[in-house]
Amino acid sequence: MTPGNNGASTPEDDDPFGYLYADGQANGAQPPSGGYGYPNSVNRVRAVGTRQYGQQPQNTQTAPYGQVPQQQGGYAQPNAHYAAPETLPGGAPTTQTAMASGGHGGGRGGRGPNTKGLLIGAVAVVAAVVIGIGVAMLGGDKEKDNPDDQAGTAPTQSQNAKPSPSASSSGAASEEDLPAADAKTLRLSPGMTTATDVKGAKAADGVYVTGFNQVGASVTWTVNGIPKAGKYSLFVGYSVPGKDQNATLTVNGTPSDRPVGLKNWAGGPEGDFAKGWTKTYNYIQLNEGTNTIKVSCEQGNQCDALLDQVWLVKGWVKS
Repeated sequence: MTPGNNGASTPEDDDPFGYLYADGQANGAQPPSGGYGYPNSVNRVRAVGTRQYGQQPQNTQTAPYGQVPQQQGGYAQPNAHYAAPETLPGGAPTTQTAMASGGHGGGRGGRGPNTKGLLIGAVAVVAAVVIGIGVAMLGGDKEKDNPDDQAGTAPTQSQNAKPSPSASSSGAASEEDLPAADAKTLRLSPGMTTATDVKGAKAADGVYVTGFNQVGASVTWTVNGIPKAGKYSLFVGYSVPGKDQNATLTVNGTPSDRPVGLKNWAGGPEGDFAKGWTKTYNYIQLNEGTNTIKVSCEQGNQCDALLDQVWLVKGWVKS
């Protein structure tokens, strides 16, 4: 079908798009005014705010065929009845309203600061500090209890109680990994000698030193391999004939103000050396490396004794 030649209607009624063709234009077809070019088209352009929710549109007219309905008021002109959507019933809430109702912790349904969590954290910090202080105090007490770190008695000290029994000097030396010496390895002063006649000496082969009962007599021990300077206990094995004796101790050339106590700890009868074997000790200070220890009979000493062993123990001990 061609525009304008079929039916009694006008060409524009027959074909609303006839104005697009040359023969339609020749027959007088015109584009519709205000519409979209197709029948019964409606152009409902409204100014902002003219729509009212929940009501029927007002002031609209049904346009004749091919025309756009007319509205009161020009496009985009202000309308006195305009109202913002949020002010109408059912409208969307504004940002300020949402913040006022739920954005602050003080409002109903809001959440305040987590004071419980802060309190728990503070208590944990305080507990950690208290525990740290307690551990430090305990550590300080332990250090105070260490006898090696305290000022002890005089550098050399003789025993004031009966020494506990021991096996041999070699056993004492191996226990502390420190040097020991038997009578035959000591350096003797003139007039002294070794012997084995009296039984009971603890040194190897029962050897002991005799001739000590004279002023100027001495035995000297050169000690090598001291691992660290500090406190040591010097032990001397000896025998007395049922009577207390004593001697002088010199360490690295310095005489001690305390004698070597050669007491009758064994309780042997007078004159019986075989039943008088025992030991004594003195507290001394040694240097790292090599040291010289001398036991001598000086003026004022009672030196009727036999000597068989010497050994060292780490620290100031009694056995």
